[in-house]
Amino acid sequence: MAVEVVTDEVLEGLRGFPEIGREELFRFFTLTSSDLAFIDPGRGRGPTDRLGLAVTLCTLPWLGFVPDDVTSAPRAAVVRLAEQCGVDPDVIGSYGRRAKTRTNHLRLVAQYLGWRVPAALDLKDLDEFLLARAMEHDSPTLLFRLACEYLISAKVIRPGPVTVVKRVAHAREVARQETSDRLAHEFTDERCAGLDGGRGGLVPPLAIAMIKGSCARELLGRQGCRGRAGTRSGLR
Repeated sequence: MAVEVVTDEVLEGLRGFPEIGREELFRFFTLTSSDLAFIDPGRGRGPTDRLGLAVTLCTLPWLGFVPDDVTSAPRAAVVRLAEQCGVDPDVIGSYGRRAKTRTNHLRLVAQYLGWRVPAALDLKDLDEFLLARAMEHDSPTLLFRLACEYLISAKVIRPGPVTVVKRVAHAREVARQETSDRLAHEFTDERCAGLDGGRGGLVPPLAIAMIKGSCARELLGRQGCRGRAGTRSGLR
């Protein structure tokens, strides 16, 4: 489906670390005294694990997930955390050689920050949120970004990008059909005759584009279908 038009290169980029700006660096990679106590309990955790755990701790609220290769985190972020933890930033290169270490650290971080892995109900809420947004916007890029922001606001760890892309594609498909079904009666045979492609009372593609605009919002508002948003939706 829509996943086919997303290149492997793009998907790989969505799995890794992006570049980081100065504002994000200071906002997300500044440790509190509680964070430092969590990272260094005083025993049983060496410099490498402390720095890797710190990167994991700061990355989750920043991206909504933690890339598998924690060692590829932006250098500026690693250096900043290393200074706060009192370790050599180069020790990050040895972090996570055992997959179990990364998994355990992500679990500890999620518990500490109050995040969780997505359950069936979380994904259902995401689908409802995406459908509501897809009734207003048809851009898959925008919908993907809104989905990520929604999951962050709900403190739900983002699943793999393919999972999110598929849900975006499904929401767009359902929104188009739902829009057509709900608004079909607004387009009489006479109206459709004046629109490109109008046949037998069906809503043509041009009409679909029109109802995505201001006239659509007015009609949809009268029909009471604008309130269908996710239960934790704060992105309108």
